[in-house]
Amino acid sequence: MDRNFARALSLVLANEGGWSDNPADPGGATMKGVTLANFRRYVKPNATKADLRAISDAQLGTVYRRFYWDAVVGAELPDGVDYAAFDFAVNSGPGRAAKYLQAAVGAVQDGRIGPATLAAVNAASKEAIIDRLCDARLAFLERLPTWPTFGRGWDARVGAVRRQALALARQ
Repeated sequence: MDRNFARALSLVLANEGGWSDNPADPGGATMKGVTLANFRRYVKPNATKADLRAISDAQLGTVYRRFYWDAVVGAELPDGVDYAAFDFAVNSGPGRAAKYLQAAVGAVQDGRIGPATLAAVNAASKEAIIDRLCDARLAFLERLPTWPTFGRGWDARVGAVRRQALALARQ
């Protein structure tokens, strides 16, 4: 059932990079896409930045699977849609990613992907869902006050996610 998690995680990590502690980033200190706040919340309550920098692959996999992949029910989504929703969740939060996916398929936007959302996803074109989701994601990012600082990278990321997700959907 979880056929695509490892592939999706490797694609996400290619976008996330390594260590970052940019004062302009509201997420703060981040290692491979995991913020210090989330590392403390999900792995080690009293973690320091040094602990975060030393995050193990197992800890990384646990955070991504439990709090992003599972939150968007990645294992139940079609190929390509799973990756697009997962990357969106990592970058902008799983609740937002779920609501935008629900909007893309005309489901009730409650932020929880359940049977009704999955039925709507499965009834729609994977390619159309990916395009609508990426379009809405980019529009959201463009409205953020940090767009002038991070917009170029976000634009490139969403473009790469769209291309990769569409390729996965067509396999």
